[in-house]
Amino acid sequence: MAKGALIEQRPWLLASIAAATAFYFLSDNPIFEGTWGLLTKGASVGLMALYVALRVPQGKHRLDGFLLVGALALAACGDVAIELYPLATGGALFAAAHVVALGLYLRNLHQRPSPVQKLIGAALLIGTPLVSWLLSGGNDQIAIYAAFLGAMAAAAWMSHYPRYRVGTGAVLFVISDWLIFAREGPLDLEPANAILIWPLYYAGQLMIATGIIQCMRGEQPVK
Repeated sequence: MAKGALIEQRPWLLASIAAATAFYFLSDNPIFEGTWGLLTKGASVGLMALYVALRVPQGKHRLDGFLLVGALALAACGDVAIELYPLATGGALFAAAHVVALGLYLRNLHQRPSPVQKLIGAALLIGTPLVSWLLSGGNDQIAIYAAFLGAMAAAAWMSHYPRYRVGTGAVLFVISDWLIFAREGPLDLEPANAILIWPLYYAGQLMIATGIIQCMRGEQPVK
């Protein structure tokens, strides 16, 4: 990364990581209850969106960059909404984020996907809502949301972006949501839920954002 980019943009990514770490370790601290907790949680992916906005190159990638920033910004709003409103409100914002991300991935599908890539994509598309429905104890609303989640993850896996970065990041997002859905159903996965939900979600978003932006800038080859 050029020295100018390091000075001008990377601090926003480091600030995002710092906010996510602070929220994870300090969210139970009385100081972080209320406003400070909401700010750190929203800033975690919100600052990531700012980092991406500053790193999108000019030219043919501008629309893709706009879609990525939009998906991250909607997810950051969803992170905050989940703390303030019923789960359905945050779910609606995340569903919107998945639709925007889906548009990005469909614009950048792999031209010659392998049979294994197609198989995993189909498994994510079908398996994500099915497993979500089962984990939630047959909650139809969660299954509907998970259909958007699965479509996003399948398209990410079928895109030309690096699967070990972007595709894997989308899978981590799915697993994080599965742990959330399990809280609604009969399967008791605690303390795994409390320990893993946030780091899996944030790591997934980080892998997606950095993997795509590096491809846009030619720092990471497309597949």
